[in-house]
Amino acid sequence: QVRLAESGGGLVQVGGSLRLSCTASGRTASDYAIGWFRQVPGKEREIVAAITWNGGSTVYGDNVKGRFAISRTNANNTVYLQMNNLKPEDTAVYYCAADDWGTMRYLTPGYWGQGTQVTVSS
Repeated sequence: QVRLAESGGGLVQVGGSLRLSCTASGRTASDYAIGWFRQVPGKEREIVAAITWNGGSTVYGDNVKGRFAISRTNANNTVYLQMNNLKPEDTAVYYCAADDWGTMRYLTPGYWGQGTQVTVSS
């Protein structure tokens, strides 16, 4: 069983930055890949970024490449999502999720956090 808790969301102006944190707990939490996903009401969930259990590989959604960066520290089971140059279209609920690396591209990881709201105002 893996439990995930997101933090760091909030309201920011266009062009600003936020850093989201996802803290995982559970006996095998550090063995899993972690991904960030986002969803807007009425739209499908999309992948933002994901990172393998050892940080050796990362993947980004096309809409955030060059602006967002994912990283992790297994010492405290935390994954970070640094979001820069935020745009109004980045407004969404952001979720972190954990599971095997192969589940990330299909948006099917088995463990999910509760989500944190990010609002970018113009």
